[in-house]
Amino acid sequence: MTTGVGTAGTDGRVSPSATALGLIADYVRLTKPRIIVLLLVTTAAAMFVAADGRPNGWDLLWTMIGGYLAAAGANAINQFVDRDIDATMSRTTDRPVVSGRVSPAQALIFGLALGVGSALLLGLLVNWLAAMLAMVGLLVYVGVYTIWLKRSTPHNIVIGGAAGAVPPLVGWAAATGSLSLEAWLLFAIVFFWTPPHFWALALILSKDYASVRVPMLPVVAGDAETRLQVVLWSLVMVGVSLLPVASGGLGGIYFGSAIALDTVFVALALAAWRESGLRYTRHTFKYSLLYLALLFLALVLDAL
Repeated sequence: MTTGVGTAGTDGRVSPSATALGLIADYVRLTKPRIIVLLLVTTAAAMFVAADGRPNGWDLLWTMIGGYLAAAGANAINQFVDRDIDATMSRTTDRPVVSGRVSPAQALIFGLALGVGSALLLGLLVNWLAAMLAMVGLLVYVGVYTIWLKRSTPHNIVIGGAAGAVPPLVGWAAATGSLSLEAWLLFAIVFFWTPPHFWALALILSKDYASVRVPMLPVVAGDAETRLQVVLWSLVMVGVSLLPVASGGLGGIYFGSAIALDTVFVALALAAWRESGLRYTRHTFKYSLLYLALLFLALVLDAL
């Protein structure tokens, strides 16, 4: 029989090993690993492009670990800050802090420790520019997005979304020790991808956001305007996605892949704009995740 985070025996007591495993699982949940995977894809892809398809293996390994720690720390601190609204929104009520399985103080200390660990690991084993950029990403996500903008403006994700665009800069800096125009173009791709990606999700979760008075765009401007903004930002994203080719940094493999991926994205966004329900909106959100992963995979293939 399962109870809490452990497994009870015939005497009703929970075994220490089961309790420990449950606690470890909760700390892993604090880091939101599924979200971090996509960030690491953009980081690794940037390293391959920056190094002409042959990044140093050790640099790649330590950058992946350091990048995970930075993003994990930001996610853990985010759950500390947002524990009040997480307790009300239906999709977040089982998060470790809200449920009481991890105390707010423990989540905060855990997040800060991960951030410090990321900075030291990247700085000592890769380079300090990569470490600084990883910390900038953490601070923008926690300080600018979560604490300042999320509860105050519907433009929160446009400005705060810059945090999610930092990983390609970290990867480029890790591979080269500097930043170039190409690195900033990769940053721009993720930056302009974020609004249509996140606003599709916000449409799906608009009732949750309204219940806690978080001014996401659907809550403030309505569903129709949000759907239109998804289309408009998708079109801007298409143009930005082709800039690496226009700059001369990438070739036919990336160009063809980008055109195909962009076409599907815009088609789904237009279908979501015209519908009255959420069918194509859900498709748009799910595809946006696949889109970014495949677009950055195309970057790697072109570099190789």
